[in-house]
Amino acid sequence: MSETDNLQKAEGEQEIKKENNTKTGSQEITDTRVVNTETSQTEEAKTQIEPEKDLEEIEVSSEQEEAKTEISDSKTQSNGDEILDEIEASNAEDAEDEGNKDRHTIEHKEYDKMSLEALAIELERLLKNEKVQAIRSHVQNINNEFKSKFQDLMDEKKAEFINDGGHEIDFYYSSPVQKRYKQAYREYRHKLNEHYKNLEKSLKDNLAEKLEIIEELKGLINIEENINTTYKHFKELQERWRNTGPIPRDKYNNAWNSYHHHVEMFYDFLHLNRDLRDLDFKHNLEKKLIIIERAEELAQENDVLHAFRELQELHKMWKEELGPVAKEHRETIWERFKTATKQINDKRQLYFKEIDKVYEKNLEVKERIIANINDIAQENTNSHNGWQKKIKEIETLRDAFFNAGKVPLKVNEATWSKFKEAVREFNRKKNAFYKDLKKEQYNNLHKKLDLIKIAEDNKDSEDFESVTPLMKKIQSDWKKIGHVPRKDSDKIWKRFKAACNHYFDRIHANRNASNKQELEAFNKKQEMLDSIRKIELSGDKTKDLETINKQISNWKEIGRVPYDKRYIEGKFHKVLDGLFLSLKMDQNEIEMIKFENKLEQLNNEEDSKHLDNERAFISKKIDEIKGQINQLENNLLFFTNVDDDNPLVKEVHSNIKNHKDALKLWKKKLKKIKELY
Repeated sequence: MSETDNLQKAEGEQEIKKENNTKTGSQEITDTRVVNTETSQTEEAKTQIEPEKDLEEIEVSSEQEEAKTEISDSKTQSNGDEILDEIEASNAEDAEDEGNKDRHTIEHKEYDKMSLEALAIELERLLKNEKVQAIRSHVQNINNEFKSKFQDLMDEKKAEFINDGGHEIDFYYSSPVQKRYKQAYREYRHKLNEHYKNLEKSLKDNLAEKLEIIEELKGLINIEENINTTYKHFKELQERWRNTGPIPRDKYNNAWNSYHHHVEMFYDFLHLNRDLRDLDFKHNLEKKLIIIERAEELAQENDVLHAFRELQELHKMWKEELGPVAKEHRETIWERFKTATKQINDKRQLYFKEIDKVYEKNLEVKERIIANINDIAQENTNSHNGWQKKIKEIETLRDAFFNAGKVPLKVNEATWSKFKEAVREFNRKKNAFYKDLKKEQYNNLHKKLDLIKIAEDNKDSEDFESVTPLMKKIQSDWKKIGHVPRKDSDKIWKRFKAACNHYFDRIHANRNASNKQELEAFNKKQEMLDSIRKIELSGDKTKDLETINKQISNWKEIGRVPYDKRYIEGKFHKVLDGLFLSLKMDQNEIEMIKFENKLEQLNNEEDSKHLDNERAFISKKIDEIKGQINQLENNLLFFTNVDDDNPLVKEVHSNIKNHKDALKLWKKKLKKIKELY
């Protein structure tokens, strides 16, 4: 049942009570009305917008019929006036603290899209620029978002801490933005408490003032003085009532109903002097017609939210600032005002329906995003690169979620919870992977540190015969061990490499001085080199290639030469270059034959550092050629209006082709050398 209908019903009941109490005098009527208003807090909340009452001479039979009609009408209208309930509830809240109504004009921002720092800044801005009692809902939303997002951050930091080897009980995290936010929130709580502390005293003082006004109103009826003097006193009391500030919300309806009742009683008393009463009726009618006209103007406005807020103020003025009108106008103007109210509310409801359609579409988008996050979280990924790719996908989905817009209020919290849970599930799996990966890397680190200890303990050993196989083994073992934490990788590699190189350099220095076999091999290779220079090829490609390969094979069989005599290998390759040059073979094919020969020699050496150096050199060469190709291709972009026959363009294309051919060869070499690891 709407406020208006309830009030009309209450009026009818009160008029009947007047009839029944006429025999016992006006004081009994007053007592009955006050008792009635104090016994039902529920009914009090429904008596805030009252249509005017007939203050004509009371005829018992007609009043009873009118009251019955109003009660019947209220039942038929009970399903159409819900909007009046909403308006009255809002006005009741504003009545206690007038600063509350500023809440209608403060923008509700999209706090879910704000960062932690932005939320702290927004709270500071509201505290500085707005009334503290008007920002309660804003602060509540900001606080919920900040706590939720900071908890997510805490969870991530905690996972990182534990993954790095820390114990959960030792975890602690704080940030400057958290301190900044807490300081602003404490200031808000302090200001709010101070405000309500001061408001409480003001409300009590105002309540006492209004109760005193009510008592004076009661006394006007029994005062024996000139009616004009009494009427002037009555108007002064009305002015005092309007100028008295807000009172406690739980006392508002009782006080208002009692005041309104005694005003009516005064008008009943005043019926002996119709001129004064009719003058008031006329004044109230003029003012209420102005209110109606403004409401009808608002019904045509496009800004429906602004129109509705102003409509609430009009209802407040109708009830609190103006009295009754003559009976013949009462129902007409009230129905006209209700019609305008309904029009404004209908437009408002249509606006909300359209907004709801948008919100429903946003909800569909967000639910798809949540489903995608769940799907990604369920995918099995066992590599670092795979997880890095998924992390980027989740970040993209997170941004899309925050940019998707608002969803219906009834599912907002549930949707946000589902989103957070989906992201947290992904993070749990991601953290579990990296926790295992870091555990594996730390195990690998300890394994490599053990190898470093072996290398450093034996790098100065004189027992070459037994230590050399050991050093080769730990080099091989090192390659088989997986990754270690990045921060330790270069450091431990330098230590291991330095220890191994130190040992093998000592071996080479020692062997160069004493190894007769290698010296003999050098002499044999010197003689063989002289004989190879004298070879004359037949011109038959197959036979000549067989001859060259045989020389290469014989050269290998001679064995290693002293360390300081290895330059002879370069001479040998130079002679081979001359022989290959005379063959009509693909240059890349020749290059691979020579390279495979070189690799075999490097791989047979005791120390793997030369093989490592060759691999590093090839990798670097590949990167250089790729860079040159990119540069040449970029240069072509400057020839947008030049024909392909242009010499400069042709030269660039030729260079690109040559570099790409060279790149293929170097990649083949890299693949070949990787096969030895």
